[in-house]
Amino acid sequence: MTSSHKSKKQDLPPTAWAVLGLLSFPGERTGYELKKWADSSLRFFYWSPAISQIYAELRRLEELGYASSARSGPEEVRAKRRYAITEAGREALAHWAADTTEAGPPVLKHGLLLRVWLGHLAEPARLRAMVGEHLERTREELDAVREAAQEAAGVREWAFPAVALRWSERQHLAELELAEALLADLAQLAPPDGTAGRQAGGDAPTPG
Repeated sequence: MTSSHKSKKQDLPPTAWAVLGLLSFPGERTGYELKKWADSSLRFFYWSPAISQIYAELRRLEELGYASSARSGPEEVRAKRRYAITEAGREALAHWAADTTEAGPPVLKHGLLLRVWLGHLAEPARLRAMVGEHLERTREELDAVREAAQEAAGVREWAFPAVALRWSERQHLAELELAEALLADLAQLAPPDGTAGRQAGGDAPTPG
């Protein structure tokens, strides 16, 4: 094996490992099926790659010998390419999953909180409305998480995805609680006359 080939294996992005992880469960799957599986599991606690990303990573994984593919048989109306993990791929994935230095701390990028942080430039009523919209989206996501967890609960091979989905359910419940508290905090900051909360010009103290 050449040094450049080894380097490619060492430098795989998280998306590649996520796609390989989807292949690590029993059965062969098409790229479309992998996308559906990601949308009903990964997206609730990590993220779901776009279909174009999935196919790009599948090509990379095949090149590295971590995945294999074959055209479906004549019994299907439209031939589809189905992918499976190889023994080399399973070994590499297990090694990567056991490397705690790669996991790192959770990364929080909360678009709503960034806008709250800039609340001195916004209308208080609009900020509160944004939190309300966030609450509604989170409730919808919670329903989807619970549905996915219920489906996974009855499948022995999905025992660990079911654990991750139960964690995601608790995380969404916590997000609802935090958003409700945020809404209460914003209500306390609202001017009694309903005017905008924009600050006047001038220097402001720097925290820290």
